[in-house]
Amino acid sequence: MESAIRAKRRERVNTRAPWSLGVKPKFEGGHSVELLRGGDDLFPAMGTAIAQARHTIWLATYIFHDDAVAQTLALLLAEAARRGVQVRVVVDGFGSKATLAAIREWMVPAGVDLAVFRPIDRWWSYFQPGQARRLHQKLCVVDGGVAFVGGVNLIADRNDLHHGWSDAPRLDFACRIRGVAVAEVEQSVQAIWTRAMLGRVWRDELASLVRSAAPMARARRLATRLRIVRPKRANPNDTQPPVSLAFVVRDNLRQRRSIERVYMEAITHARHRIDLVTPYFYPDRHFRNALAKAAERGVKVRLLLQGKIDYRIAGVAARVLYDELLTKGVQIFEYTPAYLHAKAAVVDEEWATLGSSNIDPLSLLLNLEANVVVCDAPFARRVSEELAIAMVASSAVLAPPYAKGWFAVVRRTFVAMVAHWFLRMAGINGRY
Repeated sequence: MESAIRAKRRERVNTRAPWSLGVKPKFEGGHSVELLRGGDDLFPAMGTAIAQARHTIWLATYIFHDDAVAQTLALLLAEAARRGVQVRVVVDGFGSKATLAAIREWMVPAGVDLAVFRPIDRWWSYFQPGQARRLHQKLCVVDGGVAFVGGVNLIADRNDLHHGWSDAPRLDFACRIRGVAVAEVEQSVQAIWTRAMLGRVWRDELASLVRSAAPMARARRLATRLRIVRPKRANPNDTQPPVSLAFVVRDNLRQRRSIERVYMEAITHARHRIDLVTPYFYPDRHFRNALAKAAERGVKVRLLLQGKIDYRIAGVAARVLYDELLTKGVQIFEYTPAYLHAKAAVVDEEWATLGSSNIDPLSLLLNLEANVVVCDAPFARRVSEELAIAMVASSAVLAPPYAKGWFAVVRRTFVAMVAHWFLRMAGINGRY
């Protein structure tokens, strides 16, 4: 009898969608949040905060480039370090590989503590376990009082790594937030910076543990620093603006499906409209089915995807899904005025999210990502207005780009095989 009960419990767990097993977001009020469009809005705001910093600056980014925009921010960080501010920066070892020498020269001599997440400094680094799991977050926290969260790398809006300079800025978003969630953003950057630094000096840290008078206590403190957790804090001040939001991360520990979960729950409960923008779109069948079911029950579902393709395989991956989605009533637009890099969504003009996470296997299953989810009608309307402007400038997809037939089947099968084997090599088993 007992074994039968256990079997039923296992069966219930195994039939649940993977995204439903993630950590639930914790929404709290007492925030102010301001939408920033691209680097044109973000970099001046971030630069002002860095210039006024008095105590601490924490920054994490995938790309820290060496163009004039990035150099200006690097020199501001260096100046802050010289006047006694503790400045700690962590960059991704792949995304910032080509510019590491320059940013080290600009910042490290001034006292900036620069860490590199999963560095690729030797050719065999590409074959080390976990190298497919990159730091894709774009976060900055100044003095524990203001945080910048979004999808904007530290590179000029009109500069593309693969296609050079253009007249029009890429479409991208970030936000500036104040309130109790800033502590969570700061703790997230601290954890990633610590992981990156430990990877470089782990022998010294291990020796310190062995020599410590209380090695277990020191080990516990180190483990806490390595984890992305919600910090304990007092209740928010009721006099603050009553914006409710949650800071949500995707890591490779306990919060593997957290961002996917907030998307899926919002889509599942949508009543009127879903607007979703992402440059890289190749979700699993659970996500696609949720969008299709929403459209079938009368929800207006609109996707804004790349029209100017930066990676050929990513463009093909999204387009092989068009036929399935259009058949179910999902509307698709391709953004053509410039390159698309924004990752955002609005549901029913009362729920909005933006951040670093794409809707593809890299973001949903491998990379370290961070999004802000806001339950606030004015902010959701602000994001919705920006997406509406972008869709007006886009091209509506009225028919699948790939005609039905054996060649379309070959394309879709090829993309599925590439995704499957890439995930297998990255350590992800099972179907996607």
